[in-house]
Amino acid sequence: MQTISANDYHDLVRVSDPQLSPDGERVAFVRTTPRDAEESEATIHIASLGGEGSRRFTLTAGIDSEPRWSPSGDHLSFVSTRGDDDRPQLWVAPADGGEARRITEGVGGVSNIAWRPDGEGIAFVQSSTGEDREEGRDIEQRDPDYEPETPDPRVIDRLIYRAGARYFDGGHSHVYVADVDGGVTRLTDGEYDYVTPEWGDSETLYYAAKRTDDPDDNAVHDVIAYDVESGTEEVLTETTGWAVGLAATADGRVAYHYTPDGGSTLRQTDLRVFDRGTETETTLTETLDRTVEGTPKWDPHGEYLYFLAPDEGDVSLRRVREDGEVETVARDGHIDGFDPGRDAVAMTKSEWDHPGDVFVSTPAGAETNRLTRVNSEYLTDRAVPQPEEVWFESDEGTEVQGWVLTPPDMAEGERYPLVVEIHGGPHAMWSTSGTMWHEFQTLAARGYVVFWCNPRGSTGYGEEHMGAIERDWGAVTARDVLAGTDAVCEREYVDEGQQFLTGGSFGGFMTGWLVGHTERFSGAVAQRGVYDLPSFYGSTDAFKLVEWDFGTEPWDDPEFLWAQSPVASAGEVETPTLVIHADEDFRVPVNNGEMFYLFLKKNGVETRLVRYPREGHELSRSGEPGHVVDRIERLARWFDGYSEHHDAPKALERGEDGLSGTGKGN
Repeated sequence: MQTISANDYHDLVRVSDPQLSPDGERVAFVRTTPRDAEESEATIHIASLGGEGSRRFTLTAGIDSEPRWSPSGDHLSFVSTRGDDDRPQLWVAPADGGEARRITEGVGGVSNIAWRPDGEGIAFVQSSTGEDREEGRDIEQRDPDYEPETPDPRVIDRLIYRAGARYFDGGHSHVYVADVDGGVTRLTDGEYDYVTPEWGDSETLYYAAKRTDDPDDNAVHDVIAYDVESGTEEVLTETTGWAVGLAATADGRVAYHYTPDGGSTLRQTDLRVFDRGTETETTLTETLDRTVEGTPKWDPHGEYLYFLAPDEGDVSLRRVREDGEVETVARDGHIDGFDPGRDAVAMTKSEWDHPGDVFVSTPAGAETNRLTRVNSEYLTDRAVPQPEEVWFESDEGTEVQGWVLTPPDMAEGERYPLVVEIHGGPHAMWSTSGTMWHEFQTLAARGYVVFWCNPRGSTGYGEEHMGAIERDWGAVTARDVLAGTDAVCEREYVDEGQQFLTGGSFGGFMTGWLVGHTERFSGAVAQRGVYDLPSFYGSTDAFKLVEWDFGTEPWDDPEFLWAQSPVASAGEVETPTLVIHADEDFRVPVNNGEMFYLFLKKNGVETRLVRYPREGHELSRSGEPGHVVDRIERLARWFDGYSEHHDAPKALERGEDGLSGTGKGN
């Protein structure tokens, strides 16, 4: 059996966004695979519930996404970058095959598409500037050579002016409706962002918008009903939270996310329903001590509302009735997409032994079938060890869940170095699958025991567990992570003298924190981390995370935030530490990585800063394939260079990738 390597990323297929056809016989989904070192390709595929496998529906002519069946099932719409430019546009093709037809020509990128129930139109969101709207470029860009100019200089007057890996440059997201026979109408205007359009009946479109005070400085969303015939809108209610997703029924019930205002990152998200007939508001998940993730969806009968919820290492699919009774439909893996139909529910799920496939279950989950095996050829001759679930005690009475993955060719009597991985968030949850499957398996194949856990602050274990790191990211999380590390080190096959550490985002924060508070690690790799809370606050689009989690602002308690930052202990670091960051990371801007690197360098720590051009905060999940592989190789080689179990020069020979020098840690 071959073992998994970093370069195998080029051979792995990912599936996402499953959509069940109205007749319940087919599932459309997105199939993504690397094309070369710089690009991936994403196409729409269709799988039959009858078990005949799947077929490609769209050509490899661009990046395709968001497959959506027409209400009658005779057409399939999707978003694609095919054509003369790289701006995603709306396309429609006959469901039984045939040439796709481009529907939109606007200057902005199309997203969040939704068919009108009568099949005559498709709602979508597009970002546009006031000038674009005045000139009509958001409806039709007539000049094929037109390219929006990058402002020079860039004059900024918004509190949040960039996100992801791009600047807004005066753009706001607005809601449009495209007639499938031609013509586009914009429904919203102004300097606000409108999101998540969702049809109720054919005459009513729902969407949300942040329009209270300074929208960038609060979490208040209006939930809005737009009457297509009259062209008027009505604010139904307000909700609060980091983001909001909507689901609507034809009889006037609108479901949406709700997170209590103030300290929202420490509180779990619920599902509420506003009933336009009775003008009442109900919290459906009030008795469920788990947070809600992903956009909810009603079944076609309007009886059940389906949603995702992290739960003790699984991302489960659940459904709830209006009386608040919650049922688990599917778990035992990491579900990241779903679509309920009349007689079945489609979903994409990864498990410990595969990185993702399309499944279908009965509505209540009594029976589940796997429709695809997109990585079967790759996995046939690969050794994939199964992670072992462990529970351990941290502070008295605090039980924490984790996993241990051992090398696939582990020999009896041998001892192996340990890699400790810490997740981001901090309010997130890791499982045995999901986006980290390839990295964990690669490190195990390199001869490392890999340990990860969900310390306090993580989702999936109730609100008390999630909120336990309020005003204390570092010390509380460190106690949990180190308690688990101690427990794993008691195993006879672990060399407790050879421990390594890595994590990204909040995991990068914790990597920086731990190397400043303990000397137990032989090497560390800090990735895209928050190392200085005040400078992070002043440069991120997520500054509310500091306000809510720490209950203060930098000018009110600068000494406190400094003491809570990893850079405050940089003078105590002795662990060789590689720092990795992305040049266009606007969630945790690169100045944090630069600062941590400089502090380490000034204090004589063996270190190096690696910066990836053209990449944002999602580098490890959706970066350029060559960069994804390079990042995993670099962190593995950094550990190899400081491991007594690996021959450092040979480790370097396996993939130089531009690294200079031949000493330890390169």
